[in-house]
Amino acid sequence: MPSFKIFDIAGSGMSAQSVRLNATASNLANAERIGTDPQRVYKARHPIFEAVRAGLASARKSPDAAVHVKGIVENQAAPQARYEPGNPLADDKGYVYAPNVNAIEEMTDMISASRAYQNNVEVMNTGKEMMLATLKLGA
Repeated sequence: MPSFKIFDIAGSGMSAQSVRLNATASNLANAERIGTDPQRVYKARHPIFEAVRAGLASARKSPDAAVHVKGIVENQAAPQARYEPGNPLADDKGYVYAPNVNAIEEMTDMISASRAYQNNVEVMNTGKEMMLATLKLGA
């Protein structure tokens, strides 16, 4: 594998973690957004990643090893029903519906994604340092 491929691999990992961070931020931003219809209330979204190995990449006509975002799926758990008869958004039974977002899980996911992003940055920095050290050997 050529030396510069390490930057492509780490870059694809950074891109995937960026999507994960954005999805988590969206989930947290909408965590308290209530609605009257349980079918139309916000649903937590999570990206699905796919690791592509170098040997399989040529068959798929994609660049060597990488991380791809296959898609973003919505959590199918039921929304939380809250009994708030005084709320102007309450339905005829007095319920409002909150998203199925668990703030603790989302914060944990955000920390994990942030650390994974940082690890990919470190891989890129280490690769750069190794290449510079190799160039200094020839001087």
